Amino acid sequence: MELSEIHTLPVAQQQTWDALNDTEILRACIPGCESIDPDGENAYLVTLSAAVGPVKARFKGRMQLTDIDAPNTYTIVFEGQGGAAGFAKGNTHVTLEADGDAATKLSYTANAQVGGKLAQIGSRLVDGAARKIAGEFFKRLGAQLSGDNSAHETAEGDAPVHTETEAEAASASEQTESNEAADGESGGEAKKGKKSWTAWISKF
Repeated sequence: MELSEIHTLPVAQQQTWDALNDTEILRACIPGCESIDPDGENAYLVTLSAAVGPVKARFKGRMQLTDIDAPNTYTIVFEGQGGAAGFAKGNTHVTLEADGDAATKLSYTANAQVGGKLAQIGSRLVDGAARKIAGEFFKRLGAQLSGDNSAHETAEGDAPVHTETEAEAASASEQTESNEAADGESGGEAKKGKKSWTAWISKF
């Protein structure tokens, strides 16, 4: 499989380079990524979950940065194992070029080999999944770099998460108190009615 694309990011070249070497930013931007941990100089252990056509798996692998020419270019050499799903290995050559003072043109060429079930489902599905993952990565990265957190949406298929505001919480609390008060009054009246009924019965 070979994949080549060009993306323009909304920040200067040095800032783009720094982001691409920040493990927290990468973990937040790579779809399905669970962890990225240092493993020696310019090397990282990566765990992520991915779906390629009907094959879904949790991959554990390692990526090594080579041919580093900061802040212009580097090559990522990677390999990962997904158990019964198979494996993937290859390399990606990344180049950064300034596009004015406040933008960067990022181009990359990725070459990869897959085996196991991944190889059996066909190159078209594998290529499509790779492009989809790459597209989502750059969408998230662009949002991170521009500070637009609202663009960091939930992953496809996930239900949106609603965060309750203070005003909503206060309103809910007031409503709860009101309901409890009403229940209390209703309960009091019920007890009072029951007591009066008992007193009336005792007269006979």
